[in-house]
Amino acid sequence: MIDGLVVKECGVEVVRVNPWQQLGVPVGLVLVVAIVFSQIAPNLQEVSAPSKAIDTVVNTLGMTFVGIEAGRFEMGGADSGVASEVPVRQVKIAPFYLGKYEVTQAEWFEVMGQNPSQYKDPRRPVDQVTWTDVQEFIQRLNEKEKTSSYRLPSEAEWEYAARAGSQGDYGFEGDSSLLAKYAWFGQQGNVGTRPVGQRLENAWGLYDMHGNVWEWVEDCWHDNYQGAPTGGKAWLENGDCAVRVLKGGGWNSDAFYVRSRVRGSYGYGLNDVGNGFRLVKNK
Repeated sequence: MIDGLVVKECGVEVVRVNPWQQLGVPVGLVLVVAIVFSQIAPNLQEVSAPSKAIDTVVNTLGMTFVGIEAGRFEMGGADSGVASEVPVRQVKIAPFYLGKYEVTQAEWFEVMGQNPSQYKDPRRPVDQVTWTDVQEFIQRLNEKEKTSSYRLPSEAEWEYAARAGSQGDYGFEGDSSLLAKYAWFGQQGNVGTRPVGQRLENAWGLYDMHGNVWEWVEDCWHDNYQGAPTGGKAWLENGDCAVRVLKGGGWNSDAFYVRSRVRGSYGYGLNDVGNGFRLVKNK
C-alpha cells in the first residue's frame, strides 16, 4: 500500500543522501517531484479502515447503517489452501452504507408480519430465511421506505467491510485467540444465535461480521475467483445462480469458517438455522 509515509521517507532520503548530488540531480528538482507525487499518492491509496468519524444513518424502522468509504483491497487468499478463495485479486469498492447489525427478528416482523426463526428473540438476528425470502423483504422494505436503495451487499463489498483494514484472517489485528471477543461462534448442539451487538465491533463500527449467522450476499456461486470482476459489483455471470454465496460463518462454525474470506454456498430456496443477512443502503 502506498501512503504518505512512504513518500515522505523518500523525500527525506533524497535530501539527506549524497549520492543524488553525485548523480547530478538537483535537490530542488527532486523535492518538486516528491511534492507532486505526494499530491497524487492519496488517489492510489487503499482505504481499508475509516479515515474520519464514522457516518451513520437510521431509517424509519430504526435500522442503523454505517458509511463505508471507497477503497481498494486484496480479496481472497492463497495461504488457507481453499480452492474457492483464489486467485487473489485487487478489487475497487465504491462507497456504500452497510447495516451496523444483522437484520433482527423484530425488523423482519415489522416488514413481513411473521417470524420464521428457530431461536426466537426480537433482538437476535432472523434465521431460517432463504435468499428468495430476503429478496421479498428487500422489496417490501423499499416500498415501505419509498426508495429503491436497499439491497444485499455483493460478496466483495461484504468482505471489504468485514476486513476493516485487516490483512489477516479476521476484521481485527490478531489471531483466532482474540476471536471470542468479536464473534459468537464454535457452539455445539442446539445452542442457537445471540442478540446482535453483544461482541466487539470492527474498525468500521460493524457488529457480528464473524459468527452468529451466515449472511446472504447477492452473488451467484462460482467455484473460484477465476475471471471475477474487479469493480466490487455482485458477480452474476457464468456462475450457478441456483446457489448463492454466504459470508461470515455462524454460531455453530469453528474459527476457520468465520474468517473474512470464507465463502459459503447454499441453494437460494433453502433455509437454515444458521443463515441470516444484513443489508446495504446505497449512498
